[in-house]
Amino acid sequence: MIDRILTRWTFTRLLYLGLGTAIMINSAMNQQWIGVLFGAYFASMGLFAFGCAAGNCYVGNNNAVAAENNNSDIQDIEFEEIKHK
Repeated sequence: MIDRILTRWTFTRLLYLGLGTAIMINSAMNQQWIGVLFGAYFASMGLFAFGCAAGNCYVGNNNAVAAENNNSDIQDIEFEEIKHK
């Protein structure tokens, strides 16, 4: 858990943490307690690197890497064309 907090910081994680903290502070000052929960959710996404703050929303990136790794097992297949009369 500590490794997850201390490593792989990106701009997105900093943005989620900063905006989540700002939402929590602003909501607490205005006594809007639902807003504090909303801000805490986004701040925790940035702090603990889960959800979109960890890059898990980008499906294309993960699939591209998996496709590159799996191509080594694919063999060339020869096709023969059949013509109908």
